[in-house]
Amino acid sequence: MTRIDQKFAQLRAEGRKGFAAYVMAGDPDAATSLALVKGLPGAGVDFIELGMPFTDPMADGPVIQLAGQRALAGGQTLQRTLDMVAEFRKGDDTTPIVMMGYYNPIYSRGVDRFVADALAAGIDGLIVVDLPPEEDAELCIPAQAAGLNFIRLATPTTDDARLPKVLRNSSGFVYSVSITGITGAAAPQAADIAPDVARIKAATDLPVMVGFGITTPESAQAIAGIADGCIVGSAIVRLIGEGRPVAEVLARVADLAAGAHRA
Repeated sequence: MTRIDQKFAQLRAEGRKGFAAYVMAGDPDAATSLALVKGLPGAGVDFIELGMPFTDPMADGPVIQLAGQRALAGGQTLQRTLDMVAEFRKGDDTTPIVMMGYYNPIYSRGVDRFVADALAAGIDGLIVVDLPPEEDAELCIPAQAAGLNFIRLATPTTDDARLPKVLRNSSGFVYSVSITGITGAAAPQAADIAPDVARIKAATDLPVMVGFGITTPESAQAIAGIADGCIVGSAIVRLIGEGRPVAEVLARVADLAAGAHRA
């Protein structure tokens, strides 16, 4: 079992829904980013999604695009992101970390080397949004064989014919995208997405986490209530981009996490 599997088992035993927070590695700078990541578990975060900065983040909206640009301008690299995780693991060996991003930096490093280095650093799972199931042999299968969860996105346009292909080699959890579009683009309504979440859950035993567009504790509670938990990214990254102090960002994260945990 990975840390992701263990965390979901713990959440089920406690009768709680999960909360995942996304931050971009190296945003706004390496030291601040590390301080934020270290503070997330204490703010109630069950899963950390750590973005890999990339020059062409096609699934992300302006807020996360700008975060990636800030991180790259500050010198953030894939190696520095792995080093950040290794530093985090010196003080926390239980909080699951999912690395989220795009295939190009992984391909450039080499799949075998990347998988080995990710495991050594303390990564638990991967979300690579531009590798479809047809390319599973490229990264998904080697990563899972080595012990990393490979988490797929199911979107509102993933129809019943496509869904089994998306789920076939998925593990950890399914990331249910609440809207049609990019991150941070719209506010989802729980009643609107509940049928889609139910459809996914009927097709898999994996937990289903819902993300995209969740900005308030109330929406976190509502969305977590129809799934196994929720994921918040842009609402957090926006505060970082505004230059808010680490303590203020973590306080807002704690409010969002509390909302999800009330579900």
